[in-house]
This record gives sequence, structure tokens and C-alpha cells, in this order.
Amino acid sequence: MKRWGILLCLLVSPLTLAAGIKDFTKGMEHRQGYFDFYYQPSEGKLFLLVDKLEQPFIFQSSLPRGIGSNDIGLDRGQLGETRLVQFERFGNKLMLKQLNTYYRADSHNAAERASIDQAFASSVLAGLPVVASDADKWLVDYSDFLLSDIHQIGPRLAAQNQGSYKVDPKRSGVYLKRSKAFPLNTELEALVTYAGSKAGEFVRQVTPEPDAISVHLHHSLVALPDAGYQSREFHPYSGYWKVEYMDYAAAIDEPMVKRLLPRHRLQKKNPDAAISEAIEPIVYYLDPGVPEPVRTALYEGAMWWNSAFEQLGYKNAFVVKTLPADADPMDVRYNVIQWVHRATRGWSYGAGVTDPRTGEIIKGHVTLGSLRVRQDFLIASGLTGPFKGNQGDVEKQKAMALARIRQLSAHEVGHTIGLIHNFAASANGRASVMDYPHPLVELKDQQISLQHAYREGLGEWDMYAIQYGYGDYSDQQLAALVAKAKADGLEYMADEDARPAGGVSAIGHLWDNGADPVEELKRLMRVRQTALSHFGLDNIASGQPLSSLHEALVPIYLLHRYQIEAVSKMVGGAFYEYELKGEHPQAKGFKWVETEKQQQAVKALLDTVQPEFLALPDNLLALIPPKAYGDSDGRESFKGRMGLAFDPLSAAEAAANHSLSMLLHPQRLNRLSSQGQLTEVLSQLRQSVIQGKDHKGKRALIQQRVRHVAFYQLMKSLTSQDLAPEARAALYLQMDDLADWLDKHDKDANLKMLLQQWQAFEDNGEWQPGFKPLALPPGSPI
Repeated sequence: MKRWGILLCLLVSPLTLAAGIKDFTKGMEHRQGYFDFYYQPSEGKLFLLVDKLEQPFIFQSSLPRGIGSNDIGLDRGQLGETRLVQFERFGNKLMLKQLNTYYRADSHNAAERASIDQAFASSVLAGLPVVASDADKWLVDYSDFLLSDIHQIGPRLAAQNQGSYKVDPKRSGVYLKRSKAFPLNTELEALVTYAGSKAGEFVRQVTPEPDAISVHLHHSLVALPDAGYQSREFHPYSGYWKVEYMDYAAAIDEPMVKRLLPRHRLQKKNPDAAISEAIEPIVYYLDPGVPEPVRTALYEGAMWWNSAFEQLGYKNAFVVKTLPADADPMDVRYNVIQWVHRATRGWSYGAGVTDPRTGEIIKGHVTLGSLRVRQDFLIASGLTGPFKGNQGDVEKQKAMALARIRQLSAHEVGHTIGLIHNFAASANGRASVMDYPHPLVELKDQQISLQHAYREGLGEWDMYAIQYGYGDYSDQQLAALVAKAKADGLEYMADEDARPAGGVSAIGHLWDNGADPVEELKRLMRVRQTALSHFGLDNIASGQPLSSLHEALVPIYLLHRYQIEAVSKMVGGAFYEYELKGEHPQAKGFKWVETEKQQQAVKALLDTVQPEFLALPDNLLALIPPKAYGDSDGRESFKGRMGLAFDPLSAAEAAANHSLSMLLHPQRLNRLSSQGQLTEVLSQLRQSVIQGKDHKGKRALIQQRVRHVAFYQLMKSLTSQDLAPEARAALYLQMDDLADWLDKHDKDANLKMLLQQWQAFEDNGEWQPGFKPLALPPGSPI
């Protein structure tokens, strides 16, 4: 009998032995919703009631309380990956499996769909032990998974050399206050502490104890949207992000890669009416913690989007409200505009939760950095010197900063309704809030005006994009929309064409203005000169240390930095657009920038590295002492080589290095070589920067420093693995000719140093730079 008893026990599964759910959860706190959960205070455990097996839903991780460093990039309100998941039972565990949504078969044939599921791997996110069960219900211990590093904070810190960190369960626990259950979503949150060592600089800046980083992690378990959403096919000129997958059920003569637009569900109550309310409007909730007057500016900027929906015949289809006091911004039922604090200024973001099957946006989540408004105020103050005792002058600078905040709010909300950047818009009549705008600073009667710094309201591109994504149009009508937008001259360039320093697009730039990049650079150089000639004590508020003029000076001295990037992309650049075959009778194709225009761009760039442009007035330098006790140079300051003293030579060095690094980018040199222009450009640079006539006094010192910078960038390009062999040959010949000239001028100690570097390179084939140019202080974002 004893042996039979042992055998019987072996045949009984652990699930059979598990207690009933009611008995197991007796005395626990209970929350009812999409997935019920129970909390056991005595053990600090959270148990999830699973009553939906093999039923897909959305799992969204997020970071409701972050680290606070822009450099690390783990901010309050940050969303993690959106996953399509389901629970599956394996013995005494329920597996939370992430489904592979990229490889699919859009087919009515169940066997065909199953063949794809079986061909490609899925990912199990967690194996959750079953602790109790009833009929078709399983209670699992969710605690360990809730306290795990689902947001990959440890690996991200390690990748940025910020230390080695792992979750410490003893210093982590369920945060019940923000763990809630609703009919269509369950929200779970935990305080998670990462213990570690070798904390990096950025971690040390923002944590009270660098060996222990405590944040909050959030899990959202969300029901899939109701049926009835109509997906819309992606078009490269639409201005939207894309949701992409491979369809193995596609016909042989059709592409397997399918792309959809992400967008909110929006339908009219009365489709036949000229003007109708929406069945369910798009509502965004504004963080009540935003102070005035910024809060009103954020509201006004976000509400610009309502005008785009009004053109489609909607009434109040886009609404902004204050987030209710009892609402959690991580709750997927709320589209939110959240205010985030960091130790330094940083990027704002527009993200969201999107159904990976259809592209339907379920939640929009805007994250706005609280220090951004101060950067625009700093720029405005540096340009105009408002601190003369007239409060009205200061109000003008505040107005510019708030105008930027309205634009920023509209920009980030635009991302969360589906739109991607349009980096051709600011030079195209400022046609979109989805560009990165540089303030348009004007000279009127030799006085700087900020009156038109930022455009108010949406641009023409924004109105078109909402029409394309949200209008009730047929495929034929959508094609007509594209044709009209192009005929109206609306330019469009997305991130991958505009962001690279060696980019080929002549119209896709960040933080630029003006239809003609070269003319705008020249105009901006005149504005800069005017601002520097008037720069002084009126640019800082009373009671500020004189040394704070240093940081106020930085964005003014570098006012041209972004326009340089636009001009550099004219050199070896080209005109093209996103086109589909058969869409237009005559495709525009691809066309290089005219040679004359490229030569004008090269000359304009070289003008920005001349001593007369880079020199600062003596009377200004006399106003900037070393940092007052209690202050210190930071990330917003110029790096120098003179100890505590402000170093104007190093400021010139960094500025020149920026211009020359853009001009001499290896990809740009390769394109110039293919056009037969490389030798001319290199010769022009050599003669203008290194072999130019000698300057006197302080300008001679700048000239010497810039010669070192130019030599450094030439050698960096020559030795780059990205440089094509024919471009390398042309550059080598130029350097060889330069060496002959240096040899004839070896009485100049600086030129002799350059010659010695070249000779060492010739002797051993390796370049040992004599110095490395200093980098600019951070520019983006503004």
C-alpha cells in the first residue's frame, strides 16, 4: 500500500494539489478588473488571476519614475516596448509569451497561419508559478516578474559605462498605490532598486547614493481594441511613422513587406454631415504639475491640432483637458502630456502604445523636458540684452520662450497621433511643426528683432498630413492628395535622410531656416555679429555673477552652428523626394546640386573659420572673469585650455572644428570625388585656411589654432575607413603638396609641427595627432 501511495502522489500534478483561489487569497487585498489581482501585505507579494488563456492582449512596460539624467535617457513617463502577448499553460506554470507579430500570414486558412507561427520563434517573458486554481482560472505569483528588469535598466547603464547594476529584491517592492484594475486594463507598479558599483558620472550627478538607484517600473496589461478599426496603408510621402510586417500569404506578384500608418481611431457620429462630432474624440490630458505660464502654452500648442481635424469636418474631435487627480498617467486609457524634470536640459518625446497588428494608436504619451523653456529664454536674452531695468524687455524674451513651448507641445503631440519629423519644412516656409525650428532672428534698423521667432499654429504640411491619415478618403482620393501637396511645393524629408552628418539631401536639415541655406547662413552671420557687438552686462540679470556671461555667450557665439550643417549638405548634396512608380507622369528622380551652388556653399563654410569671424571683442572678454566661488563650469560652458580663465582660443577652435568636420565628412568627400570636384574643394580649403596670408596679433593666434584643427580634420578623413580609394588618392596628393609648402615655411613653429606629423605618417603609415580639437558644448535641443 505504501508503494502504491507513493506512485499515486507522483501521478498527481502540482495543479491538482493546489489550493482553491478563494481559500488561498483569504485576507488579501483584492482589485477587480481586466485581470484581477491580490496583494498579500505580510509577504509583499502580488498574485494575478488569469482567466484568459491563449487570448492575445497588449503588454506595455513603462518607467513612471526615472533617473533624471538626459544623458542616460531613463526619464519619468518613458514607455518601453509594446508587446502582443498571451498566457499559456505549461504544467505548474503559466508562460507569458510575446507573440511574433512581424512574420504573419494574412489568410483565412488557419493551417497557413499556424505554419507561420510554427516557423518563427516567440519569446517567453516570464514563467509564473501557479499557486492556486479553480475551473478555468489560475492564480499566479506575479511578484518576481513585477520586480524584474523588464525595462533593461541594468544593461542600458552598463552600455553607457555608468556602472554594473542588478535588481536588489530586498530593496524592492510592490507599489500598491499605483496598482489598479479597470475593465479593459490592469496596471501594476513596483519600486525597484538597482544595486551596483562603479557608478558613472551621470549616475553620480542625479542619485543621492550612487550604489543604489531606486526607480518605479510599471506593467500595463491591456485588452485589445474592439473590431472595426480600418487600417490605412503607409505611403512614404504621408508624413507618418510605419508599422511593418511580412505577410507570407501575399500573392507571388505582390510585396511581402506590408506597412501601415499608425493613427488613432476616429469616426464621425454623422458621416453624411458637413460638420460632425466624433463618436469618440481624441482626448489628451495635461499634467497638472506644470506651472504657469508654461501650462497654458502647452495647452494652446496641443490644441493647434484641433484645427487640422476641423478641416475634415469634425467638431471638437481633438480635446485637451487636465489630468484628473485620481488618474495615473501610465494608465493606457489616458493620452497624456507629461512634464519631466532632469538635472540638465534634454529632449522631449512623443511615444505611445500601438496595436502591432493594425497600427491603431491606443495611447499617446508626450514627455516634455521642463528645462527646455529656459534655453530659449537664454538665447533670447543673449541676443537682445534685456536686463536694462525695463521689465517690458524681459517680457519679450519670455514671450519668445513660450512661443517655442507652444510649438514644442504641438510637435510632440504630433508624434503621438502618428506623425514623423519633416526636416524639410522649416526652410519651406516653416510649413510644419514637425521640423526642429531654429528661432528666426531678424535685423530691423540694425536692431535684433524676435517678433517672428516662431510661427504660430500648424503649417501647410501638418494640415495635409492629417488629411492623409485621418480623412475618409478612397485610395484614388489619397493619391490626389499626394499629387496636390507636391504640386503646392510642400517639401518632405524624414529622419534617416536629414540626421546623418554626411547626409546627401540638400533640403533635409535640423534647426535651419531659409529656402537658400547659403544666403541664410550669411544673414545669420550678420545677426551674430550685431549681437556680439552689443553683448555685455545687459545680457544677464542683476545679482548674477559676471562669470555667468560665459554661458549666456555660448549660444550667441554659436548662433550659426546649425545653419552650417544645412550649408555643408549642399556640398556633394542632391535633390530628390519620396516617389512611387506610376504616381506622377514625370518622376523627379535624383539631381546633384549645381556646381556653382556647391562652390558658394564651400566658400560660405570657409568664411566661418576665418580669424575675423571667430575673434571676440576685447571689451567683451574683459567682462568674463573665472567662475565666482560657488559656481563652476559645466556642460553648457566652452571647454578651455587655460585653467580657470575663459579661453577664447578654444572657443574658436571648437567652432572651426565643427565647420571643418562637416565639410570634410568622408561620405561627402566620396560624393565630391565622384563629381570631379574634390580636388578643387580641397585646394580651396588648403589655400584659405592653412596657406592663407598671416594675420597679426590675437587673430594670428586664432589662425594658428585653426590651422591645427584643419590639419587634424584632413588627416582624420585621410585615414578614415569610410573614405573611398579614389577620394583617398586625391586627398593624399593634396596633403603631399601641403607638405611641400610646410617644408618651405618651417621657420614657423606651428607649421613645422604639422610637417613633422605628416613626415611621421609617411614613415610608419600611422597617424599620431598632435592634438585633438575640443568639442562644442551641447546645442540640441533648443
